[in-house]
Amino acid sequence: MQKQAMPRTSKEWVDEMLRDHYRDARQAKEDGRLVCWSTSIAPQELLTTMDIVTMYPENHAAAIGARRDTEPFIAYTERKGYSSDLCSYARVNLAYAELQHSEAENMPMPDFLLCTSNICHTVIKWYENLSKELNIPLIMFDTPFNHTDQVQDHNAKYMKGQLYHIIDQLEEITGRKFDYERLREVMEISNETCYWWKKATELAAAHPSPLDGFDIFNYMAIIVFARGTTQARDLFHLWHDELQEKIRFHQGPWKDQEEKYRVLWDGIACWPYLRYTYKTLKKLGINMVTSTYPKSWTVSYETGDIEGMARAYSGNVYPNRNLNYDVDNMVGLARKFDLDGVIFNSNRSCKLMDFRQYEVQRRVLEACGVPSVIFDGDQTDPRLFSEAQYETRVQALAEMMETNRAKKGRAAQ
Repeated sequence: MQKQAMPRTSKEWVDEMLRDHYRDARQAKEDGRLVCWSTSIAPQELLTTMDIVTMYPENHAAAIGARRDTEPFIAYTERKGYSSDLCSYARVNLAYAELQHSEAENMPMPDFLLCTSNICHTVIKWYENLSKELNIPLIMFDTPFNHTDQVQDHNAKYMKGQLYHIIDQLEEITGRKFDYERLREVMEISNETCYWWKKATELAAAHPSPLDGFDIFNYMAIIVFARGTTQARDLFHLWHDELQEKIRFHQGPWKDQEEKYRVLWDGIACWPYLRYTYKTLKKLGINMVTSTYPKSWTVSYETGDIEGMARAYSGNVYPNRNLNYDVDNMVGLARKFDLDGVIFNSNRSCKLMDFRQYEVQRRVLEACGVPSVIFDGDQTDPRLFSEAQYETRVQALAEMMETNRAKKGRAAQ
């Protein structure tokens, strides 16, 4: 049998993995394997150990959004009585669960669901609704909100108990015993994958950044659905090495222009306007070098430590942390990546992430003097984004960053 050639670049590999993910899942369903739909930052280690095909409705909705094909799904759910204020990922997915077809990719229907509450509580009602409509089991992993700086011991014990209960439920659903040695292997691979994801994204701290920051949004799909695989680990290792090579030759994010300003993007991408939001920044020389979003998938723990894994899924996800953590995290990123500014996406769909943005904005400016702007948008509902408003806000930020830079220059003289 002829050995398949490895993709030449990490970007080609990402495209290949995305195609294979949906194709292989559809084939697995036809072959009679169990399919689970899961929230995006869930203990995939348990599902991977049991060789369960896992699909991620948030990823799928984002892919539909990137193709600018969400409006028929959103219209469908709103005709059914779902509020336009509901998360647009949920509206797209609830429609897909009935229509079962999209122009992006088709996702096999689930045999059961896994829901983790660490990203928001909307997902609980979303998945409860799916469970009732599809008449399938729902496995719940409840991660209490962290009001303190660290995950509390009593919460860690509570979540550890839930993980063992999830294992019991998986054994009942599959009719197979759980393999704890295999779990150790998957945990080790997942840790390595997260290590290379973190190492690669942190290389954007270099001057100039070798990373075109919007690539983070594209590579993010892989850290969501393939975290426990050697393929994802090797992909991020390759990406890291590619970026290291660019640093060695002092290459910036773009071939046709230089990086002028460095910004952080707070929140989810506006998938239907991904190209527009990116090009508007690029024409002003603004590069997104980091985001509050990617760190949530750096889920690290000691291999074999179930309680440590529970702590990681609770404490590493920034929507599940308090306001002080958000501020400290962003101030730390501002200093580490030498930011000139911050762009806040006030995402209509994701109120848990966004309702505290104004206070975070105020405190970050006070702590390190980094200017910022907030624009109105949505992750997949195109009706809630204004190109004119976005461009005006970005231009205003460019002016503030230039003024700030001039002041620093005068102060240094």
